[in-house]
Amino acid sequence: MKSIKKVLYLVLCFSLLFISGCGNNKAAEKEEVDNVPVVPEKKLKIVDESSNSRPYAVMINNHPSARPNQAGLQDAYIVYELVAEGGITRYMALFKDKDTAKIGSVRSSRHYYLDYALENDAIYVHWGWSPQAQTDISKLKINNINGLSYEGKYFYRDKTLNVAYEHTGYTTMEMLKKATTDLNYRATTNKDLLLNYNVDEVDLSGKENSQIANNVSITYSGSVTTSYVYDSDAKVYKRFVNGKEHTDGVTKQQYTAKNIITYQIKNYTIPGDTKGRQNFENIGSGTGYYITDGYAVEINWKKDSRESQTVYTYLDGTEIDVNDGNTYIQIQPKGQKLTISE
Repeated sequence: MKSIKKVLYLVLCFSLLFISGCGNNKAAEKEEVDNVPVVPEKKLKIVDESSNSRPYAVMINNHPSARPNQAGLQDAYIVYELVAEGGITRYMALFKDKDTAKIGSVRSSRHYYLDYALENDAIYVHWGWSPQAQTDISKLKINNINGLSYEGKYFYRDKTLNVAYEHTGYTTMEMLKKATTDLNYRATTNKDLLLNYNVDEVDLSGKENSQIANNVSITYSGSVTTSYVYDSDAKVYKRFVNGKEHTDGVTKQQYTAKNIITYQIKNYTIPGDTKGRQNFENIGSGTGYYITDGYAVEINWKKDSRESQTVYTYLDGTEIDVNDGNTYIQIQPKGQKLTISE
């Protein structure tokens, strides 16, 4: 009996040791899991992908007299540049979820810019309009905020500037948000962002037919040439207009771009328009370039209608990803000079 009890006792001891050991192993395993470093999820910096707020598309003056006092462009996540009458260009800058305190100077609408406001489902901000733009804004029922109607309420004049009166109109994001509420405009969107952003670095160097792009020069007319010089340390392109640094009137800092998309479309003077206003054949398709981090690759673009989003693809048909950062979309008149070089 004693021997049986002894055997039972030994079995019990070994069982307790085994259970205790398993427990210790589990604790050790749990400790190992707990000590694994948690890698934070990468998030885009240029836009909040979880936000469904509508962007604002603001017409920005690029007359030589206005250029030293431009404000807020660095906060825009996309800026379009197209030529207007007289060879001068205008910008349309997209702002989303920002608190930019000064934006401008704000100038009048041209009807072809509406196509790019529509493709972003943006609230359109302008100070005046061409007859064509006025007709289209009404016909297309575009939510717009016009400085002609709301000076002193959603827009203001900076009277400290020593420039002509038409170059002194500005707004703020706070004013634009208030206007959206007051005018009962839809503040949210179901439309996807125009571009596909990549939180990891987009490397074009290994793409077929890629070329070094440290210097980019885009001629719009005899009056305006936009150019970029790549800063390899900051990994951005420094912006120039007619060979001069393109700077912000408030921060005094030079504007930069992370991504550049450039392509050409045919334009012509509207028959009978005494001001020389332009029309663009921008519905269709063509080729262009995507430029980032010191390299350029040829791409295709396609826009099916005024409101549809322009789709940018590599030559193999896959849609491009762009780097996390701001983008200038340079829509150049067909036949003008484009130079991409080392």
